[in-house]
Amino acid sequence: MNEAAGLRFRRLHRPTVITDELPELRYKGAGTYSGKVFQVTLVSLGGFLLFPLLVIILILESPIQPDVFSLKEPPLMKGCWEPNLKLREAQRIFEDQIIGPESITNIGEVFFSGTADGKIVKLIGRRIHTVTRLGKPPCGSREEESSCGRPLGLRVGPNGTLFVADAYLGVFQVNPTTGEVTRLVAGGQVVAGRQLSFINDVAVTQDGKKLYFTDSSSRWQRRDYLNLIMEATADGRVLELDMETRDVTVVMENLRFPNGIQLLPDEESVLVAETTMARIRRVHVAGLNKGGMDTFMDNLPGFPDNIRPSSSGGYWVAMSSVRPNPGFSMLDFLSQRPWIKKLIFKLFSQEVLMKFIPRYSLVAELHDGGVCTRSFHDPNGLVAAYVSEVHEHDGNLYLGSFRSPYIAKLKI
Repeated sequence: MNEAAGLRFRRLHRPTVITDELPELRYKGAGTYSGKVFQVTLVSLGGFLLFPLLVIILILESPIQPDVFSLKEPPLMKGCWEPNLKLREAQRIFEDQIIGPESITNIGEVFFSGTADGKIVKLIGRRIHTVTRLGKPPCGSREEESSCGRPLGLRVGPNGTLFVADAYLGVFQVNPTTGEVTRLVAGGQVVAGRQLSFINDVAVTQDGKKLYFTDSSSRWQRRDYLNLIMEATADGRVLELDMETRDVTVVMENLRFPNGIQLLPDEESVLVAETTMARIRRVHVAGLNKGGMDTFMDNLPGFPDNIRPSSSGGYWVAMSSVRPNPGFSMLDFLSQRPWIKKLIFKLFSQEVLMKFIPRYSLVAELHDGGVCTRSFHDPNGLVAAYVSEVHEHDGNLYLGSFRSPYIAKLKI
């Protein structure tokens, strides 16, 4: 081999030096590619999941059209409103035997209530007897409630009969002994150009000649009560029924969720819980001020339901949700933000939203001049939840509830 050929051989067959550089470069290249694929996949998946949500938000209409309104800053929870655990001393009676006893009344030692399955029941000792059923089964679902019926406010009339306000079916007179039923006002009836869609509570004069009742909304039914609260529609009314002529007339209108109603002793005025506004109004139904209205108590620390007399000359007011101060009230926050309300109701059902509303049971005794004299609390509603009414009898408070499966009894 000559020198030139040997040189070419050495150039062609140089030894290869093995290092870690090449594998490391390959690994980095592969990692960068995989990361990009992961990012693209993640973004694509996120877009795929968010697209239907954007369609819902942008295209679908909200079931509510909220009004903008304002509430005053809630009162401080001190003084008469100082939190306590008094309601946790209550005893549950008829537990799991009765569902949603919204309102309670009594004739002697016999108690009466209306239940979520459309019945008027009689409570004697530890037994429950059905007096009558206002609607028709089946019952139990949201869709069946309008035909099943939902008795809400109950009162005893001067002749010992019961007067019942059913949210869907109307106002009734019921014989508590025989179960005979007389419809006085039909649910869905048009009065002064608007439909009775959500009949709520009833009050009767001592002579039984006049009945006053609330119709919480002409737009929303009871099963959509959360929609009514969130929309804050001012379409609620107080109405009068003349028992002799059976004429129904409007006493007051443009209220935001009028709820419980209670006649004052002179029977010239009624107290009306305006739930959405967290206040109690006094509506003049007779006398020189007939047709007028003023405020009995403003800016309550909770949202009032039924109003019933106390033995000391005051009035018991039940509240199942409060406006804590100090604290945060979701309903107060949303009152001036209708766009958030619309968005919430596009995304969630009423049943889901109910789970996010904090439970806090509060009952208070109020006197003339809007004076709170005492209040009983159950934070988180551990013993007495979803309270709707306080019925006082023989040194005890009987707490009705719009959805709990019991009556709570508190000795005072």
